[in-house]
Parts: sequence; structure tokens; C-alpha cells
Amino acid sequence: MFKRQVILVGATLMVAGSVFAQESTVNGAAGGAVTGAIVGGPVGAAVGGVAGAIVGTAIDPPPQRVVTYVREAPAPTERVVVEERVVVGEPLPQTIVVQQVPDNPNYGYAVVNDRRVIIEPSSRRVVQVID
Repeated sequence: MFKRQVILVGATLMVAGSVFAQESTVNGAAGGAVTGAIVGGPVGAAVGGVAGAIVGTAIDPPPQRVVTYVREAPAPTERVVVEERVVVGEPLPQTIVVQQVPDNPNYGYAVVNDRRVIIEPSSRRVVQVID
């Protein structure tokens, strides 16, 4: 009985991975499955694969035209400094003003601690830090 459940969960993960068909999703699912298997065996692999796939889709890199726009956009006149580290996957503090990327409502940007940051406006989560 237990083997059938693991096979069913594995098949479900493969179908979900092919539906998303994004490299980061596949990498996230594979990494999550390996980590989960080490910690929790077959059930851990299934849970880790799902969690990894979710994280993988959350941090897909923005299109190159968005990166180029953010890199070349004029910096705000007011310098923004925060004590927290700016980390990919974490939200920016609410005090930071986010600028919209023209022609692409899926991305915004800010300049924080003299670094340009691309974010997802709805969650304020950092997608990429441009150095």
C-alpha cells in the first residue's frame, strides 16, 4: 500500500513539473526531493519535491529587457539605506518606495543601499539584485 502512495505522489510531481516546464521549478523540485529524502525518506522526498517546486517558481529571473531597464533607469535623488540585508526571495520593508517597470506590471524596482533591486510588486519580494 505504501509503495503505491509513493509512486502516485511521484507521478503527480512529474506531471506538475512538466506543466510548469520552467528550469528553476525543475531544479527546485529536484533539490527539494533530494533534501526531503535525506531527512524523511520517500515521504520526505515527495514533500520536499513539492516545496522545492513552489520555491523554484517563486524566484524565476525577470526577462532581460526588465534587467536592462532597471540597470539604466535614473536613480532616485533620495538615497535609501536599510539595516536589513536585501535578499532574493525576501520582501522589501514597507518604507521603501517601489517604482513600476513600464510596460511590465509584473516587476518593480528600487535602489536600496546603493544596489538596484528587481521586485514582484504584489508581494514586494526581491526577484533579483543587480550588482
